Amino acid sequence: MRAKNKLGRTGEEIAVRYLRDHGYRIIGRNWRCRFGELDIIARDNDTLVFVEVKARTKGGFGGPEGAVTQQKQARLIATARCYLLTVESELPVRFDVVTILPDRVTLYQDAFQVSDVF
Repeated sequence: MRAKNKLGRTGEEIAVRYLRDHGYRIIGRNWRCRFGELDIIARDNDTLVFVEVKARTKGGFGGPEGAVTQQKQARLIATARCYLLTVESELPVRFDVVTILPDRVTLYQDAFQVSDVF
């Protein structure tokens, strides 16, 4: 397994544990469609949450949060819409980002919003 893939998988495992410790219920992982991939799909109380995970070995170049660009956000939104077409859910949705560095895990709840109604 390539080092980047291994870091990504390890980061997702850390994120899942962190989210569970903070009351999230994990519904799915690595859900894919033609638009992209959702790293983690979870419930936080009565909200459906799509979680993007970014793990890095160093914090330079804007840190892991800098990798969630507007283009990445647009792909996540399109992928989430695709997911919502496959499930029946009346829950409000939210996009969270979990960043992982060797010395810390950070959860950004409601990291970005969708400009139109889901």
